[in-house]
Amino acid sequence: MNDAVRLAKRLAEMLSCSRREAEQYIEGGWVTVDGVVVEEPQFRVLNQTIELSPDASLLALTPVTLLLHKPAGDEAGLGGNAASAAQRLLAANQAPDDRSGIRPLKKHFSGLELATPLATAASGLVVFTQDWRVLRKLSEDARVMEHEVIVEVAGEIKPGGLERLNRVDHGLTFKGLLLPPAKVSWQSEARLRFALKGEVPGQIAYMCESIGLRVEAMKRLRVGRISMSQLQPGQWRYLLPNERF
Repeated sequence: MNDAVRLAKRLAEMLSCSRREAEQYIEGGWVTVDGVVVEEPQFRVLNQTIELSPDASLLALTPVTLLLHKPAGDEAGLGGNAASAAQRLLAANQAPDDRSGIRPLKKHFSGLELATPLATAASGLVVFTQDWRVLRKLSEDARVMEHEVIVEVAGEIKPGGLERLNRVDHGLTFKGLLLPPAKVSWQSEARLRFALKGEVPGQIAYMCESIGLRVEAMKRLRVGRISMSQLQPGQWRYLLPNERF
């Protein structure tokens, strides 16, 4: 053969299957070309050795959810989609202790939606998902889902400041909305722990400023029941099948 053809076409001829079935095998990571997995149906081949894994399946790929430890200063936590996170969401950045058993596929990094925005200056847990059920859960329950955030602060707190943040009737509004009460406690002389519902970018800094404190650093540790755990900055892992927000 002298003319290169699409891998999907060649595979369909080899297996006597439809072109769409061939594409599903390829996108599922079941096809190798000269021993190397190729996930692009449009990949051009000549006389290379093409093999289909004996474990190959035509089952549709299950939508995935990725948990990323966003470093401070990284813009991966802003916007309505995951485009700005592409530099982080790579197979090479998968946490070595990911216990999901899921094989990373290129399809897992497309069509992702950012479900939990985080300010550029902040670090910590952000969630990207292909699963409409997860996206709906995090969207519809945003005002009642608790976030845990560690905040490094500077300045002199106003008398009764911490007590005010913990009161149900604190009277603080942010972007025109009355803020729900928060659970705020000292972790050290310059570190506060916030546990609050409906957290949005900029809210914690505003709350701290209202009592005389300046935010130096911020890290989100938990969204609902999902903790960042041992994820290192820049690393991500798959949400486990049994994990629920």
